[in-house]
Amino acid sequence: MGLADFVGSNVARRHRVDLRYDRKTAYERAMPSAVHVDEVNEFLRTSWSGGQNRCVEVGARHAVASTVVGEMQLRPGQLISGPTQFSIADAALYYAVFGAIGIEPMAVTSELSIRFLRPAIGTELFARAELHTVGRRTMVGSVTVWTTDQAKPCAIAQGTYLRPA
Repeated sequence: MGLADFVGSNVARRHRVDLRYDRKTAYERAMPSAVHVDEVNEFLRTSWSGGQNRCVEVGARHAVASTVVGEMQLRPGQLISGPTQFSIADAALYYAVFGAIGIEPMAVTSELSIRFLRPAIGTELFARAELHTVGRRTMVGSVTVWTTDQAKPCAIAQGTYLRPA
């Protein structure tokens, strides 16, 4: 049974809305990023000389961050600590904001919540942030954190960033 069989029904209306949303998302994802990865990493190098996070990829509505995990960031059993995972999630969302609006050092985290799904074991940690809403003042997104296999995330986060007034 295809979509044509549901013409005039609520199901068909929902599918049309979903299709329009998918096209809009595809269009938005085709938009160029406001910054390049090298610009983000140069900003990080000059602003946070002690920071270990780096931007691996940035687009108009997404970013990927990574960090090499040091001995001080490990819990007993060689598990990557929760604060380290939270930090990389926040950084990825920050870089995604840069991709949407350009480098804005005063963009700040308004709220960020995280759920830990499985132990994070490894020497490198990655996070991919997707922005769902980019408004005049707020940007809302979600983040997936993983170590070796992106299909097996160790944490997911959702947060909001604010632009300066």
